[in-house]
Amino acid sequence: MDYKRILELMIKHLDEGVIVVDSKLDILYFNEPSTNITGFDSKKAVGENLFHIFPNISKDNSTFWDVISTGKPIIEHVQQYINCQGRNVTIVTSTIPITNGNNMYGAIEIFKDITQVMELSEKVLMLQETLYNKRQDENKFLSNGTQYTLRDIIGNSTPMKKLKDRICKVAFSNSPVFVFGETGTGKELVVQSIHNLSYRKDKPFIAQNCGALPENLLESILFGTIQGGFTGAKDKQGLFELADGGTLFLDELNSMSLELQAKLLRVIEDGVVRRLGDTTTKVVNVRIIAASNIEPKKLLEEGKLREDLYYRLNVIYLHIPPLRERREDIPILVDYFIQSCNKKMHMSVKGLDKEVAINFYNNDWLGNVRELENTIESAMNFVEGEYITMKDLQNYNLPCMGGLKKEFNEPIKQDELSLKESVEEYEKQLIRIALEEAENNCAKAARILKVPKQTLHGKIKRYDL
Repeated sequence: MDYKRILELMIKHLDEGVIVVDSKLDILYFNEPSTNITGFDSKKAVGENLFHIFPNISKDNSTFWDVISTGKPIIEHVQQYINCQGRNVTIVTSTIPITNGNNMYGAIEIFKDITQVMELSEKVLMLQETLYNKRQDENKFLSNGTQYTLRDIIGNSTPMKKLKDRICKVAFSNSPVFVFGETGTGKELVVQSIHNLSYRKDKPFIAQNCGALPENLLESILFGTIQGGFTGAKDKQGLFELADGGTLFLDELNSMSLELQAKLLRVIEDGVVRRLGDTTTKVVNVRIIAASNIEPKKLLEEGKLREDLYYRLNVIYLHIPPLRERREDIPILVDYFIQSCNKKMHMSVKGLDKEVAINFYNNDWLGNVRELENTIESAMNFVEGEYITMKDLQNYNLPCMGGLKKEFNEPIKQDELSLKESVEEYEKQLIRIALEEAENNCAKAARILKVPKQTLHGKIKRYDL
């Protein structure tokens, strides 16, 4: 009996796509359903490298690369990408390494197109969100003390999709979380989203900025006091007791003294708290989430954060990417903030004009999303027409053009374009200039533009340059 032939017939009639690669990620097998899902001819695929066929996939987000590197399978992983025909595709994949002893020969991936299911789910979520917003218009704060959920995190870029995915994965854990994000990136949104996704969502969410209070006052607020414990002390619950069953968010943790950090570490490890001046302890069930706007490595080097406390909190680490690393989210954020201002200020501004759109996209936004929001709100107080122009922006410095030496070959067209179209037109011209300067060397052009080579390949194909 020809078992190989039987296996080939079974795979041929599967609805799922099947791709087999060797250890170098060169494709050995590519069945017909794969063609329908990926948009790439199966006959042309065999022999090609995976990254050549899927230019939008890199080592950072490739399940094949992860499996071959670690030797561990990845089961039922949901991925989104743009296929070779430019269609947004959502698939669920299972990727399994092919080994013999310690030898890694490659991997096999079985995947199914769930795009229609995802689109239907998104429509249902949109309907739910509409109903929810109607109920919340009168009261922005939820009953647990929060005002943000995962849907308030605006952004569809790859870094933000990864962050949202990690938030969903860690929400139901009890492990401590350390969040790092520059000022204005939205740490509060991330932390509240974790709480509101967790089984603790019906319990209190308590937040405290550790840099906002003097040392002795912060200690009494955290742990509580008893009457007579010291002069003027009264029986008062601390934040740990108030947050029992829920989440305690400690922002700017690095502002806390090392001595107080040691006391915090003991509470985290033992799960018991003792009020100032008391001799008895109380067991508390609190999930700790700490945050800093300075990189943990730098804090440790400068001695502003205890190593033992950091490693205890860093069981789960979340990094919120700055806005300059997810520029494709700027148009979405701009539209969101303009619509929000329109509602509050009873206005009907449609968006940004071309010059503002280009400068917004090119700006580094050192104050991140908060700076962008405040800039738009400021402009909305001066705008006279339907679109925000440069004259409506106060104290706004034009960003530099990066490493490009040449001017645009042609001006941006003056007919009305949407913000997304304006940014795409700007991107096209930047890519053309970079390719010309690099003499059509994609790797060099990618370095000029400060983007991964795979990203540049994907944009060149998308814009048909």
